[in-house]
Amino acid sequence: MPSTPLRVRRAAATAVILTAAGALTPTGAVTAAPAAGPSAVRSAPLVPGLYQSAYSERNDVLWATASVGQPPAATTRSSLVRLDPDTLEVLASYDAPLDAADGTVEAVYGIDVDDERNTVWVTNTRHDSIAVYSQRTGRHLATVPGVPHAREVVVDERRDLVWTTAYGSGSVVAFDTRTHREVRRVTVEGSGPTGLAVDERTGTVHAADFTHDRVITVTPRSSTPRFTPTGDGPLSVALSADGRTAYTADQGAGTVSVLDLRTRTVTRSVPTGEGAKSVAADRRSDRVLVVNRLAGTVSVVAPGAGNVTETIATEALPNHVHLRGDGTAYVLDKSASGPGGEDGVTRIAPAGAPR
Repeated sequence: MPSTPLRVRRAAATAVILTAAGALTPTGAVTAAPAAGPSAVRSAPLVPGLYQSAYSERNDVLWATASVGQPPAATTRSSLVRLDPDTLEVLASYDAPLDAADGTVEAVYGIDVDDERNTVWVTNTRHDSIAVYSQRTGRHLATVPGVPHAREVVVDERRDLVWTTAYGSGSVVAFDTRTHREVRRVTVEGSGPTGLAVDERTGTVHAADFTHDRVITVTPRSSTPRFTPTGDGPLSVALSADGRTAYTADQGAGTVSVLDLRTRTVTRSVPTGEGAKSVAADRRSDRVLVVNRLAGTVSVVAPGAGNVTETIATEALPNHVHLRGDGTAYVLDKSASGPGGEDGVTRIAPAGAPR
């Protein structure tokens, strides 16, 4: 049983999953921030209630989720936001629908894109469901129930699957992206799956188990999951290009753990900063980016060397990092630091990229 401080940290982290504040109002001017180290850094206020983002290569746009209203209060508004990935300008905002059963907003949190079908998938965490929207029009296409406290969603385009973590039931669940029907569910009793990563080469799924400090691995051919221990309070997981190494952002420890998935061991633990919350791996290089929520920074980690090569300051309370194929990172924050109380985005381009 975890000690009292750990229980407190974990309870707080669960609340953080749904934290949002303010009224949803698009934009402000983009500002260029001085680069910390070799990276080129730009930032811009967007809207209140930002949570996660995902890049569409097909449409060359960045999608973000925004939901305003912190539990136990009701969500007052929630939207999908369409952004220009280079200028950081808000191009469009699409309101989430109301739940027909109770009239509450079907608030969006986790996100991934399916460029093959030109759709966006999101988690409706407070409604225990996931949903799909059109990338072309922003129209809500369907809501799929049965995912208690849906936390993260990842599309496997190769297999026409969308996977999600159900924190409330200790499950990882797969749906067919064509029919929206559930095709697989693996439940680990007592677990708390949060972050999620899919190896599209093999179809293997890896989920960070926040409750038991481990990664849950589910393969296509086995109904028995494998477990790899990791650091204290893993919230997010990412994979190396070859799928043999996983990285977890360990909120309790303020570290990124490097895991050998073949031997199921931690090979390195790299201190990054207080409240490590989200991690992304650049599959073209030996770079791993970690968002440190309470420290207000992003750490660039060289996992092979086991050290931080660069620390980049963001606005307060950075929440999520997403990497597109060329190595450009997008960090959403919950700072409310914009002129109208908006949260913002920080764009981090790798060394040599234009500012």
